[in-house]
Amino acid sequence: MDSRAVRTSFGEIGFWSERTPVHEAASLGQVEKLQILVDTGASVNAATVDNITPLHEACIQDHPECVQVLLNADAQVDVRTIHGSTPLCHACAAGSVESVRLLLEHGASVNPSLTALTASPLHEACIRGSAECVKLILSNGALLEAFDIHFGTPLHAACAKAHLECAVQLLNAGARVNAIKFHETALHHAARVARTDLIKLLVEFGGDINVRDNLEHKPIDYTTPGSPSHICLQHYESCPLSLQQLSRIALRRVLSTRALQVIPRLDISQRIISYLCYK
Repeated sequence: MDSRAVRTSFGEIGFWSERTPVHEAASLGQVEKLQILVDTGASVNAATVDNITPLHEACIQDHPECVQVLLNADAQVDVRTIHGSTPLCHACAAGSVESVRLLLEHGASVNPSLTALTASPLHEACIRGSAECVKLILSNGALLEAFDIHFGTPLHAACAKAHLECAVQLLNAGARVNAIKFHETALHHAARVARTDLIKLLVEFGGDINVRDNLEHKPIDYTTPGSPSHICLQHYESCPLSLQQLSRIALRRVLSTRALQVIPRLDISQRIISYLCYK
């Protein structure tokens, strides 16, 4: 088999080596050592057998200064691992806001094509629970409805991992609250993790409490009888939304980003209260 063809299929690096001193310095955050290696001609694009480059290492370990050194030395910004992850995916998974910013400034794709083994950068940020990374990549055009075979949409991921502020960011950017993954909605996930704040948020944005998944279960079926989340969903079942609330949902769909513009300086807790209690 042509070895060049094998290398190309894993990201077109041009190198096929084991872990190098550049990988090690990037992984450990050794900025000065990394700069010396770069200055003396060490390759910043050398890849391990699973196609991990030093840039992947620096991103997953949250070393933005190393990311800067590597990008300045022309590290390939969108190179993929054998599983399809780009450095931006790794930076979002680490919650490294500065690394995300640097990668985007150097042209990283915010919407790399997905594989069966890869989540999008937005998914990774939601799984991590980094609302700042979510906000940053949304502002750079991340697809709200990118679909991951395991998690579904980014909103599914945020709710499955009980990250309220990430869900707030997504919903106010226009994420579809009733998007389906195997007939499950984000509300099913919020019920599973027993988070009444998430349940209230999703319902306020039009979440359907009566939708059934592929097991014919409604969100309330995933709560423990008598628990706060069960009582919360029981309340919504017995007290349909008012005309005022329904009107507010309709307006939010049209003006999905308005709230982020109106209260950008509030801290996270204040924003959550504002979204849940807004009249």
